[in-house]
Amino acid sequence: MDEEQFNMSVRKFLKTLGVTAQREIEKAVRDALDSGRLQGDETLKAHATVKVEGIELKIDTEGDIKLS
Repeated sequence: MDEEQFNMSVRKFLKTLGVTAQREIEKAVRDALDSGRLQGDETLKAHATVKVEGIELKIDTEGDIKLS
């Protein structure tokens, strides 16, 4: 295994995941604020799952997204 290539591939995947997730969360929150479904002072529960095929890896993580 090429450790450098592996490390770069993992970092690229995680960067793409992070950027995409942040963009989509921000858009969904703005849309919910605009439509009145959120007031802007909530704390939202978030849950994410990452799966890697071939090694049967599944990572679940949870956290809070505070709007104020």
